[in-house]
Amino acid sequence: MKNKPLKWGIVSTARIAKNAIVPAIQASKLGKVAAVASRSLSKAEEFAHALGIPKAYGSYVELLQDPDIDAVYIPLPNDMHKAWAVQAAYAGKHVLCEKPIAMNAQECREMVTAAEDNHIQLMEAFMYRYHPRFSKMIEMLRAGNIGELRMIRTAFTFNISYPNDFRHIPEMGGGALMDVGCYCLNISRQIAGREPVSVQAQMYKGNTGIDLQLIASMDFGDNLFAQFDCAFNTTPRQECHIAGTQGTLDIPKPFVTNSERCQIIVNTEEDQKTINVKGANEYQKMIEHFARCVWGDETPLFPLKDAIANMQVIDALFESARDNGEPVRLL
Repeated sequence: MKNKPLKWGIVSTARIAKNAIVPAIQASKLGKVAAVASRSLSKAEEFAHALGIPKAYGSYVELLQDPDIDAVYIPLPNDMHKAWAVQAAYAGKHVLCEKPIAMNAQECREMVTAAEDNHIQLMEAFMYRYHPRFSKMIEMLRAGNIGELRMIRTAFTFNISYPNDFRHIPEMGGGALMDVGCYCLNISRQIAGREPVSVQAQMYKGNTGIDLQLIASMDFGDNLFAQFDCAFNTTPRQECHIAGTQGTLDIPKPFVTNSERCQIIVNTEEDQKTINVKGANEYQKMIEHFARCVWGDETPLFPLKDAIANMQVIDALFESARDNGEPVRLL
């Protein structure tokens, strides 16, 4: 397999696979899509025909049994991530799993154990972290361009419109925090460079029982705080604002750039400047990093302990929200 394009199997015909991941793999020289599986053979065949994929399977098990498949991408509903990632690991397939990686931290630990026991690569698909703007932002913050960090504010919201969407179903891991709030949490942790010591959250539930809106506060210690809001009932918003002792930094559209040229806006007492970053396909960057990690040419930029930590904070935020916003201590 060394330095040969990874042969990918796509476990589901989900929109994110069709619109982002499959095109990203096909655009890369480091991988090719060899098969797709669905619980409906006709859906798999339709998907395969539309995207030029050689093989279609009418079950996920059949795909995992294909000896030609090196790696699988799992964009299934959140409650199915652990089961199929573990099965893939025991089938010897490397796994790229959609965010959030699991339903909770314990499930994530079990997935990590399966990956380690079977010597396969497991990675969580937070694609925004592979855009060059992200690394540039972290470099600037660590260099002290806005002084010591004091406040991080993020938001990710939209009006959900897909009928019969699993994101409306609590038992399937639905809700705003699991779908889009996890981005806000993740980028806040990356910016802080450490884990929060305590968190609080409040939420509004719709009649389906999911969190349609959630607002969270996190204390990272040493006078660094973070807040975010996420929602399924609000106009589309993507925001990231970072305040330091000597200035502020803003990231327009921090999570989904659509491969367009993007910006970092820096304000200090002396001046304001806008740094333009060349457009890049963050999905393709992620796919290529994954391949190099499988080959041993690179070390994962975000090791699995990061995925566990992210789920631990999600667990704590839900605990706080269920307790009417009472603080939950983590460290």
